[in-house]
Amino acid sequence: MNATNIFGVDIGGSGIKGAPVDLERGALAEERHKVLTPHPATPEAVLDGVRQVVEHFGWSGPVGVTFPGVVVDGVTRTAANVDKSWIDRDARSLISDRLGLPVTLLNDADAAGIAEMSFGAGRGRTGTVILLTLGTGIGSAVFTDGRLLPNTELGHLELHGHDAEKHASTKAKEDEELSWHHWAHRVRKYLAHVEMLFSPELFVIGGGVSRKADKFLPLIEGIKAEVVPAELQNNAGIVGAAMAARSAASAGTARPARPA
Repeated sequence: MNATNIFGVDIGGSGIKGAPVDLERGALAEERHKVLTPHPATPEAVLDGVRQVVEHFGWSGPVGVTFPGVVVDGVTRTAANVDKSWIDRDARSLISDRLGLPVTLLNDADAAGIAEMSFGAGRGRTGTVILLTLGTGIGSAVFTDGRLLPNTELGHLELHGHDAEKHASTKAKEDEELSWHHWAHRVRKYLAHVEMLFSPELFVIGGGVSRKADKFLPLIEGIKAEVVPAELQNNAGIVGAAMAARSAASAGTARPARPA
């Protein structure tokens, strides 16, 4: 294990992916490995997927893991896009015990935001910056002068009588077979709503769809804030998870593995 490398795992609604991360460069040290998120995405089934990803690399050392929901002191408080049996579970301990390794657990969008603020589109930016991950749902990370407000979950703001993510996520685009133009119109409405509430200087648009930013960002008009694609794209969660694991290891706050 390279001294500058830490392992990151990103649990998403459709896939579980991970890789060792070079934290000097803020980039994956090896090509990531991905398995499909099981359905139903129960703790037991997801833990098997996480273990497959970590064991693929023969990893031994601290692991940072993201979760698609609110995480408080390692406990998963919500579970919008995975099985409801995750709610109020000590997920950090469950994952650590399954891997036999020290684990740090955090919200998936918070992890992506941490990575983008350090190595990507938010690097050096002050004021209010909001990262939004568009995927199975919509995740959010809010920063003010570089400081994170954890677990904001702005994808669950009400828009047209429903959770915004039901209207403007990439899953909504796929499920309803929306054109880029039609979907961009929905995303613009969502951004306008978030802008009205928070007045950010910058929106960073992440998730897998950020690879195709040229197809929809030019169609989004009328937003006062700058709107840019995430530079780390869909690897941001993995990088941010590894960054969190390094910070926790330095502070002694990672969940240690139980003795064999």
